[in-house]
Amino acid sequence: MENTKKRYWRGIEELKNEPDFVKNAHREFGDAPSADAKGGEIFDGTDSNRRDFLKVLGFGVSAVSLAACQAPVKNTIPYLNKPDDVEPTIANWYASTYIDGGDCSPILVKTREGRPVKIEGNGVFNTALSARVHASLLSLYDNEKLKSPQIAGKPADWKAVDGEIMAGLAKIAAAGGQIRIVSNTIVSPTTKKVIGDFISKYPTAKHITYDANSLSGLITANGGILPNYNFANAKTIVSVGADFLGTWISPAIFSSQWAKNRKLDSSKEGNKQMSRHYQFETIMSTTGANADYRATYKPSQEGLVVAALYNAVAAKVGGTTISSPAVKVENIEKAATDLVASKGASLVVSGSNDAEVQKVVVAINSLLGAYGSTITSGSSLNYRQGDDASMSSFISEVKSGQVGAVIFYNANPVYNHPKGAELGEALSKVALTISTNDRADETGILCKYNTPDSHYLESWNDAEPQSGTYSFSQPTISTIFLTRQAQSSLLKWAGQNADYAAYLAANWSSKLSGGYSAWSKALNDGVVQMTPSSSFNVPQTGLQDAIASIAKNYKSSDKLELAIYEKVGMGTGSQANNPWLQEFPEPVSKACWANYATVSLATAKKLGLAQEVELDTLEVEVSIDGKSVKLPFLVQPGQADDTVAIAIGYGRTKAGKSADGVGVNIYPFASFVNGNISFSNVGNVQVKATGEQAQIARTQTHNTVMAREAVVQETVLSEYQKNVKAGRYEPTILTAEGKKSAMDVSLWNGHKYNNHHWGMVIDLNSCTGCGSCVVSCTSENNVPVVGRQEVINRREMHWLRIDRYYSSDAQAEDLSGLEKASANPEVVFQPMLCQHCNNAPCETVCPVLATTHSTEGLNQMTYNRCIGTRYCANNCPYKVRRFNWFRYFQTDDFDFNLNNDLGRMVLNPDVTVRSRGVMEKCSFCVQRIQAGKLEAKKEKRRPKDGEIITACAQSCPTNAITFGDKNDPESAISKILAIEKEGRAFGVIEEINVSPNISYLVKVRNKDRAAVKEEAKVEHKEHS
Repeated sequence: MENTKKRYWRGIEELKNEPDFVKNAHREFGDAPSADAKGGEIFDGTDSNRRDFLKVLGFGVSAVSLAACQAPVKNTIPYLNKPDDVEPTIANWYASTYIDGGDCSPILVKTREGRPVKIEGNGVFNTALSARVHASLLSLYDNEKLKSPQIAGKPADWKAVDGEIMAGLAKIAAAGGQIRIVSNTIVSPTTKKVIGDFISKYPTAKHITYDANSLSGLITANGGILPNYNFANAKTIVSVGADFLGTWISPAIFSSQWAKNRKLDSSKEGNKQMSRHYQFETIMSTTGANADYRATYKPSQEGLVVAALYNAVAAKVGGTTISSPAVKVENIEKAATDLVASKGASLVVSGSNDAEVQKVVVAINSLLGAYGSTITSGSSLNYRQGDDASMSSFISEVKSGQVGAVIFYNANPVYNHPKGAELGEALSKVALTISTNDRADETGILCKYNTPDSHYLESWNDAEPQSGTYSFSQPTISTIFLTRQAQSSLLKWAGQNADYAAYLAANWSSKLSGGYSAWSKALNDGVVQMTPSSSFNVPQTGLQDAIASIAKNYKSSDKLELAIYEKVGMGTGSQANNPWLQEFPEPVSKACWANYATVSLATAKKLGLAQEVELDTLEVEVSIDGKSVKLPFLVQPGQADDTVAIAIGYGRTKAGKSADGVGVNIYPFASFVNGNISFSNVGNVQVKATGEQAQIARTQTHNTVMAREAVVQETVLSEYQKNVKAGRYEPTILTAEGKKSAMDVSLWNGHKYNNHHWGMVIDLNSCTGCGSCVVSCTSENNVPVVGRQEVINRREMHWLRIDRYYSSDAQAEDLSGLEKASANPEVVFQPMLCQHCNNAPCETVCPVLATTHSTEGLNQMTYNRCIGTRYCANNCPYKVRRFNWFRYFQTDDFDFNLNNDLGRMVLNPDVTVRSRGVMEKCSFCVQRIQAGKLEAKKEKRRPKDGEIITACAQSCPTNAITFGDKNDPESAISKILAIEKEGRAFGVIEEINVSPNISYLVKVRNKDRAAVKEEAKVEHKEHS
């Protein structure tokens, strides 16, 4: 029970009870907008009809849908002659593959009347999808993509473009001029074959590959191959700067693997063992927030930390230690002890892009016997293939005038490469410049020819995410604009048949036993598993040379250093014009619609920066060697002292309305170490206040739970092994009959659920806070985007939020310590949505019965009955109901996807589009429940467990969310609750007895109890 008295806080302003925070916490809805704040039409609802769904849907572009009634689509089909495979109101599903540079995921695409409306994971391979994959659906309907090819910025037809490009290539090739194809990682083997055919036609051509989030050093250190890590086999995991649960390589798959060793079972014979995870890093990353032990270092110390870990491991296994400069970082010795204890089931990973640092990591894994166990020796990953040295050489060639033609194959290096400005200035020296990007972006605008590629949902393709595993893409809609696949363009310019679909089919028909029929089956399944063409061998490292390089390039200092990182939602900025991702709160900072400069509290005081209050902060100027940017600053607990961190992916200038001018571009501030890009800079970093005020759109402290005790509950593994109820808070109430459980005293008569009783279990031990569920819910339920200012006004509309809690590390009796922000706080992520309470406070106060209780346990909202009194939201203890102040569609003040006909094509027709003035909230995806029940009814049976699943549960990479029928004793949720009701299961704020239909499972950390207490003393001594 001692853990239940821990102090949890969501932001420093909440911990310190700043006056502005207290004022906002008690102001339930913020300030009401004035009638002229957004224009009378939006405020008074004129020109709106909430029942007119067809009008909202925007049938002004119905031709797009009608032309897409089959997949693949060849011709426009009049709807008078209905296609055989399309039934109105019935969804069709197609297997395809999400591809964005090196990021790749097999998916299933739901289409309605010929238009994609939802993306889910392909269960044949895995079901793990990131927030970016879900959001990529909206990018299909981006109205700011190029509508046709261009010559010198003016629209042209394909025939004219092809004629000029082919003539130009032939002239350059005949003169022996150099031709370059520049791309990000290409995971498609058939696309590589097309590029090979193009190079055969033009022998002076070369293919240059780079990645905005480069892993060139890791690949070099491993003999040219990206290792296939398997976190599911690891009992001890040590990560040095690798955010493998958030952004590193393939976080959705790694999260799924990681979570398998975090599952616990409170039954007598159930599993009560879990992996132990150490994280060493500069910023507070998603992975660090989920670690059992976490320590910080500065970028200049990264190589020294890896060397120190090697020495600690080598000393314990009898290996040869190395001479390396000393570094003082907590937990290195303890991590080495655990790694050696679980030898053969240990894994060390590093996010460094320095090949010499990665060579030391290879040596550590070799000592631990990781190869063949936690690192799969039979196959490799293909998500990153970029070569930083080749890209730097290409830029030098362009600057010196040695390149005659360049084709930017879906790559934007002018924006996302540290030397992008140099490349942009030099492109005028290239005679023939071509971009296949989908828009005239920062690179495309400088090219003479823009030949826009089609969206991946309009395209044929294949992918090999890991050796031997192939995934396929097929069109799920016809091309919306006059675009053409880049592969077809290369084939055309090489003088071949430009039908890439036929090229792809012929290639795979020859590879698969069974010919074309096998190819058709592969398209249907979406995935094919084959024997890997090559195995992965343990690379040989020059350890002494690596250590010498580390000693030269890494030295501890007390200077301010810059750390550059990638956000979970925004990534590298390739989808920056996607408003779903712009409004997605970053898991740790809970900020959106910009990047910002984060510093630790100690560093903020050292720099003389005033403490932030709620959303208000200061603007700072960050400068390094003549380069500078201005942006808001944010205090981030858990960040290394004397560092400032800024995210990539922002500062776009030619992406579109949702992206342009949002944040600053930090790519130019990256440095190079041993020829590879380093997302850090240890040069002359200066940070100073500009004197201007700034605001950051953050969501974390918008809702308060008013000091309730039983919101987050946690314990440590050793305590849980002794008592499966460890960490549980079980409130009691004093009655005339004595003490009783708070859940046994009620004024309600209760509900009887004779048929179904829907509920949910959320495992806090598995939830990483990745936010995939948030974007999936947005897509499924037509949740509107409100924009930066409305988020600042505390009016975001997400039906599902993920609360991030820091916890004070002081003991319960240390009252002064509890009031101080920890320098390295522990973190808990808690998905929070409508709890569908059996004793729902909202239902008792609605004057028009707009919110009612169903016979199946759902808290229902009747939108056309709601008059917007907001009594229900005021009475909700969880603050999960959203009031839509404005009409977010067809309104210029909210110029996002719902403000144009094409953007509205993303709307799910199964879910009502809400007009202004009503309450919105989670419905447990009632449309899916009804569809599943009707399908079962047609077959004269009850729904089977797993047939009905909410969007959030279906999208979760770690299976942290379980949804089902609690009246079905064979359902997964019933089995979990039968065990965990006497173990880890608890309801949030149980003491008020609203009897929620969502149960949470206690967070368990694999951390020594003694260590927790000792660290508390150390941390608070530093901050006293």
